[in-house]
Amino acid sequence: MNDNTKVVVALLAGLAAGAALGILFAPERGTETRDKLSDSLKNLGDTIKETASNELDRILSLKDTVVENIKSKVKSTEEEYQDDLEHA
Repeated sequence: MNDNTKVVVALLAGLAAGAALGILFAPERGTETRDKLSDSLKNLGDTIKETASNELDRILSLKDTVVENIKSKVKSTEEEYQDDLEHA
């Protein structure tokens, strides 16, 4: 994960923790509090999954770019080598 992603994940975790503490100390019935806490944690989990999925997509795209660049360089080097052989 890059630094920006780490910051976003830490921010989301902090927000979830703050929301959970706020819900726990709110003057509501226990079942309502647990339901709100459960919803908050589910939303946090969904956000983390989405962020991880986006990062995985970004990494896979980067991998594809690197592979294509390497293939291009190998092909170019191979063509230069063939030209050198023909002119030798």
